[in-house]
Amino acid sequence: MNTEAKKMTAIPTNIITGFLGVGKTTAILHLLKNKPADQRWAVLVNEFGEIGVDGSLFEGQHSNEEGVFIREVPGGCMCCAAGLPMQVALNELLTRAKPDRLLIEPTGLGHPEEVLQVLSGEHYREVLSLQKILTLVDARKLSDPRYTEHDTFQQQIAIADIVVANKTDLYQDIDKPMLEEYFALYATHGSRVIFTRNGQISPTDLEGDTASVTADKHAHHHHHATEQKPLLSEQPFSESGYIKAHNQGEGFESVGWRFSPRHVFDYKKLFDFLNGIKAERMKAVFITSKGIFAYNLTADALSEFMLDECMESRIEIICESLNDMLEGQLMQCIAS
Repeated sequence: MNTEAKKMTAIPTNIITGFLGVGKTTAILHLLKNKPADQRWAVLVNEFGEIGVDGSLFEGQHSNEEGVFIREVPGGCMCCAAGLPMQVALNELLTRAKPDRLLIEPTGLGHPEEVLQVLSGEHYREVLSLQKILTLVDARKLSDPRYTEHDTFQQQIAIADIVVANKTDLYQDIDKPMLEEYFALYATHGSRVIFTRNGQISPTDLEGDTASVTADKHAHHHHHATEQKPLLSEQPFSESGYIKAHNQGEGFESVGWRFSPRHVFDYKKLFDFLNGIKAERMKAVFITSKGIFAYNLTADALSEFMLDECMESRIEIICESLNDMLEGQLMQCIAS
């Protein structure tokens, strides 16, 4: 780290993890809304897709003037390539924000044990103070082997100090007991479960040292190319005014687009298109004929809310198998 960043010590740091569509971003937005007004908080967010939407979503609701600083690492698990993408982004974020608290949101398909290894390693041992690790889960998914048999899901449960059972307003009677039984089998010693809805967790839930420790002999090391790809989230636009990106891994695929701000989208056509998407996950920010909106699609519903600003329109879709018709349908939503 550079000299200025080295001066910072023992920054309270929380990993907030969870599988696709469980409400991590909503939970972090709730935490930021309720953070102490005199504190500076930094958020390092990782996305499976190459485009990156969460950064725009966070920045559209919180500003540096409010003591909130955001840095994004798109393109898959941020701990790959010996942790270099993560370390570069984290060092820049710490230097810029000088935060009182750091929140780290790995992608729902990332490898949280290896993220924990990077954060607890020698490089950050004095700079960061690792506190409670929160894993959000949707208890309704425990009957789906795509989740329970997925290595990432199992890691997320294993490292959690607090398992946050989110979306309780949608549970059936069997869901809570099923989660408690699963938790008893796979959770680490000393962790606990809390039940909530709409990602409503308190900043006090972040406090206290984590009980999770990393051990190289137990960690699952995945291997990716160490060559650094150019960030499509930052490339300049061509004459077409848009950039498309594709990613795949961990049994899922993603496709995303960035659009120059000269492309304004027809609000109604866009809403109808987004509402018809069949996917595990979709996030987007769009400049439309009625204003700037953020969209969030899970298996439950499509949600929409207005943003104060965004620099450009972005969308990321994650599913098991991509629909080749998506691009044509999206392009038809551009206002003439």
